[in-house]
Amino acid sequence: MADNKALLSVEELKVYFRSEDEVARAVDGVSFDVGREETVCLVGESGCGKTVTALSVMGLVPIPPGEIAGGKILFRAKNLLDFNDSDMQKVRGNQIAMIFQEPLTSLNPVFTIGDQIGEAIQIHQTATQSEVVERSQQLLKDVGIADPAQRLRDYPHQLSGGQRQRVMIAMALACDPDLVIADEPTTALDVTVQAQILRLLDTIQKMRSMSVLYITHDLGVVSKIADRICVMYAGIIAEQGNKDAVLKTPKHPYTQALLASLPNREKRGQRLYSIPGTVPNPAYKPDGCPFHPRCQHTIQNCSEQYPGMCDYGDGHHARCPVLFEGGKGNWCD
Repeated sequence: MADNKALLSVEELKVYFRSEDEVARAVDGVSFDVGREETVCLVGESGCGKTVTALSVMGLVPIPPGEIAGGKILFRAKNLLDFNDSDMQKVRGNQIAMIFQEPLTSLNPVFTIGDQIGEAIQIHQTATQSEVVERSQQLLKDVGIADPAQRLRDYPHQLSGGQRQRVMIAMALACDPDLVIADEPTTALDVTVQAQILRLLDTIQKMRSMSVLYITHDLGVVSKIADRICVMYAGIIAEQGNKDAVLKTPKHPYTQALLASLPNREKRGQRLYSIPGTVPNPAYKPDGCPFHPRCQHTIQNCSEQYPGMCDYGDGHHARCPVLFEGGKGNWCD
């Protein structure tokens, strides 16, 4: 059930990729909300469907081979899946913006930084060329880039990795969006620059009262920035809830295993836990719970029946009836 007060509500979203002989269920019934001025982290291993979910919100899934097979994406209570290309153009980059994972490949190498920041302003706002330049300089200043007037004349290859990521943030902020989707924006950066970018995003979010959907596989990052967490596995939401509930009292075996595999001081000198097996191919998922072949709590029902969400209260839900009330969850939902 969607939260009527949420800025973004994704309901039972299904995104499939079809080839001649198989169907890859990349996103297979995902539901979550992003509230106003809230940071929601979508967490999971590579290939679990995080980025495809984000691209679906932006209307950027290539069709074909992609296909929105079901569900809704409600933004301000309007279903974006009903929008045509012209309608989505008015939303994308204006009301919803995205910071992509690798800025060197996302930025166009043959256009200056000023051209690329100014494009969104020119498309969505009424502004003279001088106003576009002034606005672009201010955006670079806001994201902490020195000598913004010169940087507007530079090309992407002339900037460092951290500077390019700051440019991507400036581009996302160009039209004061209500929602920013950040797709692992610090993955390619060293730890020091990563911390700077995270602080910058937090400062800008509070200053501009934005909502943020942050996509990552790094639980260390999640612990620093999240208000709520959605843990994805094999195209589904395995667990979701507020940060403390998910990180301190995880209820799904997959979340528990992820946290158990993290290094810390108490584990120094010990062999780190690793989750047995591999993530299933989205075209050949097992029946029942997709995590059951790797789970130490599995019972026969897990391989036969798709598990429902179990409600632990205060917005904390986990898709594991086996661990719910000692296995008495009646497969929940």
